[in-house]
Amino acid sequence: MNEPVDKKTGLAHLFAAGSYSYAGFSRALQESAFRHEILFFLAGLGIFLTVGATPAEFLGLVIIFLLTFGFEALNTAIEEVIDRVSPEMSTTGKHAKDLGSFAVFCTLAAATLYIAWVVIS
Repeated sequence: MNEPVDKKTGLAHLFAAGSYSYAGFSRALQESAFRHEILFFLAGLGIFLTVGATPAEFLGLVIIFLLTFGFEALNTAIEEVIDRVSPEMSTTGKHAKDLGSFAVFCTLAAATLYIAWVVIS
């Protein structure tokens, strides 16, 4: 489970990067929070279709949710590293996890505000 991974370099790394990203996406799908965020995104798309949002507004929604998905991936990475390095409960580990969670919350709040702004306007 924790065996070393061969590091690719040069052109091989360029081609392997897609598989690394897909592996990260597959790992993120194991997180219920990530799946909930996908549902929130799909709901946002449905709301935007209903209110007749402009293409630029759709683009804004996509960008906000790409950032949300990225922050969620980083939050999960923080949790994985903390659990590996310090499996016992510690104040420092809790702070790191809480800060990662807060970062995700901020992007979700931004998405909520953006959706509300588009619907209201």
